[in-house]
Amino acid sequence: MLDASIKEQLKAYMEKLQQPIELVAAYDDSSKSQELKQLLDEIEPLSDKISLRTEESADVRRPSFAINRVGSDIGVRFAAIPMGHEFTSLVLALLQVGGHPPKASQEVIEQVKDLDGEFEFETYFSLSCQNCPDVVQALNLMSVLNPRIKHTAIDGALFQDEVEQREVMAVPSVYMNGKPFGQGRMTLEQIIAKVDTGAEAREAEKLKHKDPFEVLVIGGGPAGSAAAIYAARKGISTGIAAERFGGQVADTMGIENLISVPYTEGPKLVAAMEQHVKEYDVDIMNLQRAEKLIPASSRGGLHEVSLANGASLKARTLILSTGARWRQLGVPGEEEYRNKGVAYCPHCDGPLFKGKRVAVVGGGNSGVEAAIDLAGIVGHVTLLEFASEMKADDVLQKKLRSLKNVEILTSAQTTEVVGENGKVSGLNYKDRNSGEEHHVALEGVFIQIGLIPNTEWLKGSIELSQHGEIIVDERGETSIPGVFAAGDATTVPYKQIVISMGDGSKAALSAFDFLIRNSADDSESDEEAA
Repeated sequence: MLDASIKEQLKAYMEKLQQPIELVAAYDDSSKSQELKQLLDEIEPLSDKISLRTEESADVRRPSFAINRVGSDIGVRFAAIPMGHEFTSLVLALLQVGGHPPKASQEVIEQVKDLDGEFEFETYFSLSCQNCPDVVQALNLMSVLNPRIKHTAIDGALFQDEVEQREVMAVPSVYMNGKPFGQGRMTLEQIIAKVDTGAEAREAEKLKHKDPFEVLVIGGGPAGSAAAIYAARKGISTGIAAERFGGQVADTMGIENLISVPYTEGPKLVAAMEQHVKEYDVDIMNLQRAEKLIPASSRGGLHEVSLANGASLKARTLILSTGARWRQLGVPGEEEYRNKGVAYCPHCDGPLFKGKRVAVVGGGNSGVEAAIDLAGIVGHVTLLEFASEMKADDVLQKKLRSLKNVEILTSAQTTEVVGENGKVSGLNYKDRNSGEEHHVALEGVFIQIGLIPNTEWLKGSIELSQHGEIIVDERGETSIPGVFAAGDATTVPYKQIVISMGDGSKAALSAFDFLIRNSADDSESDEEAA
């Protein structure tokens, strides 16, 4: 199962084990159990600190295996064959259960250790989901740090009965003590914040006492990361406040047009961006949602950003890089059946619809790529495009038309998502040429109709375009002196990662130039007036 190169790499990693670990396997007669047995048989000889035995208890999922620290209550369990995106989760679990120190901050580690109560987490994932490893790895780490926390990572494709019973239609789906806890990508800090109910108030109190920044970046995607790096390199006090570091890039599968990087994936790029930012003296404030911009009363004064937790941050210059999110259809049933058949990430949720009928709404590159990927998993795909023809690249359209289980409908206006028993059962659309109404029976609807800027919180305080984008000039300047913007939230055309990075860098250089040309005296006057 593991080729020679991977075995050698894994063996080198296993030299970092500090304490003995035991692999406890639970098999049945399935072919997947044979695959799991082969994997564990190949891992066990890689270190004299690893032992392997078979689970005799009937009260466990099969196939599955636990990784336990010998002589302790510390361990994690995979009801899966953790390859693909989850192979890294397996390697980290082996290392961390074996005593190798995690990369989390000491503050976060202590917060996990201090959590009071008994927590049993279960995460349903798919091997093709690029967001799932973040959740699996975070919960695995929590279970290693705190023996009162248990975690089982479950491949939904292997346990379809459970998926059907619990109506899991989106991954990752997390349960805590048998009840739904959360869906979608979550960081370690986000999970802790949901469990530790007093964390938000403590964080808000810390933020209230921060000194004003010279440059404050709002948003942690490619534009925000680049802006923070360029600002910090100038030696000026720099902060970055982000609701979710990485933004929309974290939900992106393959990236093949980032110059000098032939191929990477969203989560890998996000991790690299965050690590690069951390190389500099940047105050990273994650899980912070901006709610209001209060511009400075004078040129060179202090701008203020109010946060959702009640705190506020001040800075002499701001760089707004809040990015964008998936655009919704805005039709009846869409919100009602969200994560109950309505989905936005085909790579994540596609495997949950194996053999079923689904629709893809959107005929651009993202929609056609989604339809092509889904066609290899599901029973049938219906692609609906509002316009009279698809907008995707020709090479993608040719590939799509070659697939036998795909139907393409153009001039099709989706009017409603319908459901039964709490989940999607079909989709209604209108033929824009004839005006006739049609119904398509299916189990899943994947919406791929582009992005919408995250700028609602700026309405009334800064000039926006009719599409809600922040209007900027060639220097990234906005309608407010000292406030700059970059990335997908702006009027700059062509929403691409490499363009966002360049614009973020440009905005930071413009902010630095603004600081040089404007004295801090006005800032001090503002503080005295406050």
